[in-house]
Amino acid sequence: MKRKNLILIGLSLLCLSLPSFALAQVQARVRIIEASNVSSGNDPALRDVRDQLGSLFNFSGYRLLKDVNLNLAGNRPAVVQVHPGRTMEVTLVGEYRKMAELKIKLMRESATILNTQVRLSSGRTILIGGPRHGAGVLIFALSARF
Repeated sequence: MKRKNLILIGLSLLCLSLPSFALAQVQARVRIIEASNVSSGNDPALRDVRDQLGSLFNFSGYRLLKDVNLNLAGNRPAVVQVHPGRTMEVTLVGEYRKMAELKIKLMRESATILNTQVRLSSGRTILIGGPRHGAGVLIFALSARF
């Protein structure tokens, strides 16, 4: 009987130290931004990330192309159409200490051109530089609430 209790306690402690596999839903927001030096000025819809954009990237103009809200559930990819022939898969892969871990995969046709994982605090935004687009590049702003 004591041995069973010790095993149960050990398994319980092990489960507490591992990332949560019974993942809750996370609301994610993906904004697709076109950055270029052809135009100047910033889209008013990007005012909350204007300082981040200016400190990380060296472009004169930023324009919001798409704003998508996603409901993410554990290990089920949500697909965002970035541009014809390009898609982004966003997958909730874990939750750690009040942070959600997301896997980001950018595809061109069937080829993966970006495959990364990020950890986000609720309400925070991260920026990921993307591929060329027209006279500039695409930038992805990702945020989450949980």
